[in-house]
Amino acid sequence: MAISFRRRTLSRLFFLLLIALFVKILFFPARQSFQNKSKAHQIKEHNFIERATRPDRSLNVQRHPFLQSRMGRDEQDDIFSGLIRNGVRDYWERFQLPYILNKETSSMDAQHVLGAIDQLLSLNGWVAAHCPTLIRPFGQNTRLNAYDDLIREDHLYFIAIVIHSADHFLVDQLAVIVQMAKRLGTDNLFVSMLDYDSTDSTETLTDLCEAVLTLLGVPFRIRRVPGMTQDPSAAYYPLEEAYMRNLALEPLHELLAKRSIRFSRVVWLKGFTCPNDILETIKISFANEAAMVCGMDWAEHNGFFIFSDRWRTRDIEGDQFRQSKSSSKPDGVPPRDHQGALRYAQHLPFQVFCCESGTHVVDPAQSYYRGLAYRAGTDFQNLSRAEGVPVREPDAPCLDSSQAWFCRDLWVRSARDAMQTGDKPYYAAEVHRRDVVVEEVAAHDPLMEARDAVKVKLGGPAAEGGEEEEVDDNAADRRKGVGKGKKDADANAGSDYDAMPDEEGGGEVPPAAESGTLLIPNSVFRPARILVNPRCPTTYAGVSHTQLARDLFGEGDDDSLSATGKYVLDDWEGAPESFVCQEQRQTGGRKATKTQRRLGFSIHDEIQRLPV
Repeated sequence: MAISFRRRTLSRLFFLLLIALFVKILFFPARQSFQNKSKAHQIKEHNFIERATRPDRSLNVQRHPFLQSRMGRDEQDDIFSGLIRNGVRDYWERFQLPYILNKETSSMDAQHVLGAIDQLLSLNGWVAAHCPTLIRPFGQNTRLNAYDDLIREDHLYFIAIVIHSADHFLVDQLAVIVQMAKRLGTDNLFVSMLDYDSTDSTETLTDLCEAVLTLLGVPFRIRRVPGMTQDPSAAYYPLEEAYMRNLALEPLHELLAKRSIRFSRVVWLKGFTCPNDILETIKISFANEAAMVCGMDWAEHNGFFIFSDRWRTRDIEGDQFRQSKSSSKPDGVPPRDHQGALRYAQHLPFQVFCCESGTHVVDPAQSYYRGLAYRAGTDFQNLSRAEGVPVREPDAPCLDSSQAWFCRDLWVRSARDAMQTGDKPYYAAEVHRRDVVVEEVAAHDPLMEARDAVKVKLGGPAAEGGEEEEVDDNAADRRKGVGKGKKDADANAGSDYDAMPDEEGGGEVPPAAESGTLLIPNSVFRPARILVNPRCPTTYAGVSHTQLARDLFGEGDDDSLSATGKYVLDDWEGAPESFVCQEQRQTGGRKATKTQRRLGFSIHDEIQRLPV
């Protein structure tokens, strides 16, 4: 009898353990094995209970520790590892542990930590300490409630940073993130830092970033990856650029796929940018429902400032921005098109064909969530191999930066989405300020849903196969008496060494090949809303940001303009029929030789090439 009772007891315990194991597996699935610590960074999916009730879409790191992760850190001990551990233990035992008496003292300790963080960041660079005092038009820095409506919206923001040996401004970027977290809320941000093969002290500073973001409760993923190749002659910079950006965006896609978290905007943080300027750029992005809004990148050289990053920036006519000084007259400002130059002179956002200069804001709903990713050309020449120079047709795709590819993808995606959704007002938009002659013909194009096809004849000499068009970046200096043959002293300043120097032919652009084919003008397609906000300057190390602000904005006495006039662009132009293609045809890293030509751009043809 006793034996039978013990058997029943053991059977019941066995079944209880089995049921408990089943419940654990069903309701609390383990997402990683203790044998595979490399997956500790993975974002966990919702469990059964969350799916059955209401999935938790918050970015609360106290509830979800996996929202803070570090990847690729060098964990190997060195000669200082023991010294550091002993120092940390000594500090804890002598200065912290004796004063932790009960739970009531924890808030005081947290306040001391936050005060130390503020002090640390305010002493490293101008961002934390001097941004509120800088001159800005429309009284943005003096209006304390300028962004209250934006904060009340409670949007989620994804901050992406790609770092490559940039320890000279990483601490300032961290200060910007901390200030944005204070304004927008720590649960409304996710920070993705990608350290790409840095050889300076960036890896140590990312340890600082990890500590600060952990203490503040800001979700993050900090990742370090090696270079794509050890041989500089085999490095193709546009491909590396696309690779880095896509890696930085991986948490964006994982959070959507695994936890149904959608971000309203992605902020690509570059160089030194003031937090208020970023908030204003975000506000402009929402007000215009823009796909992308960029700041402006300025580099200090010989005591003045020049617009930089021309490799990735094109005005709405498809031309390069000028390498203008910050104090240039209206006839020599960076945008070449008339409307862009007019709005730039008034410190107003203006439409462009492509941009990435400085810190920029992207709407993922119009881009990343629709399958767009950064890419680069593939038919470049690898100098590390014994291969001949590839023969490329005059109308071969442009081998330019990954951002320029991304801009063209935005234009094509916007047009295709409008066609698929039947968005007629944009689909049949009138031609705006472009010099285009449209002739209706009898043929019908099935892609355009039985609308009349049109033949377009551009008004410029380049499109007619006539005179060569010259894209002259030194027009302003030549009007002041600078000789044409003089070497450009501003070449390769700041981030502009991506661009092709004028003394190597950067100002001479061959004409576009005459095709004479029937096409549909870009102006009838829905435009991609890409803007530049000239009130969001980005600078680099050693720059006197106060002097730059005075050059650009004077004393900031532009309060007469209304809010609508400041932010909203009422008239949107279609894409240009051609653009300046500045390309890197060979490997060799970022400083590889660039060439330049003018290339036609037809949204109609691009859509036809896309898979159905």
